[in-house]
Amino acid sequence: MILATFLDPDGQPVIGAVDRRNGTIVDLGRLSALLGSGPEPEMTAMLALIRGGTPALDRARALEAAAISCGVEEAVRPLADVTLLAPLPVPEQVRDFSVFELHMRQAAVGVARLRAARTGSGDPLPRPDDIALPPAFYRQPIYYKGNRFNFVGHQAEVNWPRYCERFDYELEFGIVIGRRVRNLSAGDAADAIFGYTIFNDFSARDAQEFEMTCPFGPAKGKDFDRGSAMGPWIVTPDEMPDPRALAMVARVNGEVWSRGSSSTMVHGFEAMLEHVSRDETIHPGEFFGSGTVGGGCGLELDRWLLPGDVVELEVDGIGVLRNRVVRIPV
Repeated sequence: MILATFLDPDGQPVIGAVDRRNGTIVDLGRLSALLGSGPEPEMTAMLALIRGGTPALDRARALEAAAISCGVEEAVRPLADVTLLAPLPVPEQVRDFSVFELHMRQAAVGVARLRAARTGSGDPLPRPDDIALPPAFYRQPIYYKGNRFNFVGHQAEVNWPRYCERFDYELEFGIVIGRRVRNLSAGDAADAIFGYTIFNDFSARDAQEFEMTCPFGPAKGKDFDRGSAMGPWIVTPDEMPDPRALAMVARVNGEVWSRGSSSTMVHGFEAMLEHVSRDETIHPGEFFGSGTVGGGCGLELDRWLLPGDVVELEVDGIGVLRNRVVRIPV
């Protein structure tokens, strides 16, 4: 299935099943109310659906089929007419990984460039091949925890924070966790994935560069209101091509800035799940970001966003996530 969170005609968030071929979305809560004695709780919010497990997802599939077979037009709307929110508006937890070697090397050069500009250093910049990544990068998936309250969805405006001069996008995708797990093996991890979505981890790079001179973080380089974008929807695993063979593209104002492939991940999502769940419980509705694909941000390219720019991230099998960056007035 393709599942989205959107605003109903009364401006209330609801969840729906997306039919990309016909350009429609089925309001699952509305449909369940029309076909029964009232809306089913699992059909009213994405987190409730995820927590409902396989029975809730099977029910959502049945409702989507019923919308076609029963002709319940009151619950079906043109996709172009609805406002999409982040498909999981407030994840239970956010972990963003960094598993693309080329990004790590090129980003290190980008950080050195920003640091030289800040400090006035005239030392030669390193090249990506000069960067020796630590053994931990190859031994285990590394991650930081983000602010789960900062997400916006497709077509939403993203805040450019007032303390930032170098604003950046990040070309990522990620998984939503579908069930409670602990001490999970990588071989069993696929069953814990509820679905896939696109993630743009917008970043205040100058703030991030300075704060990470302490070996800690990031913090305000990532954490600001409306600073993370997710969407346009969640695609369940049965609808996805091979997650380790996805083309990934970023466009700014229609111009391609970045191209990459998920095939270059050093660690896959199964390894992430195995690592994080070691003696720690992972809950339904948590989100894991892949980290930035190689060449997938302006820091690597020394190319920066401007206020008003429209950023589009496209990932095979998922779709396009589009956002406009807006500078916060001083």
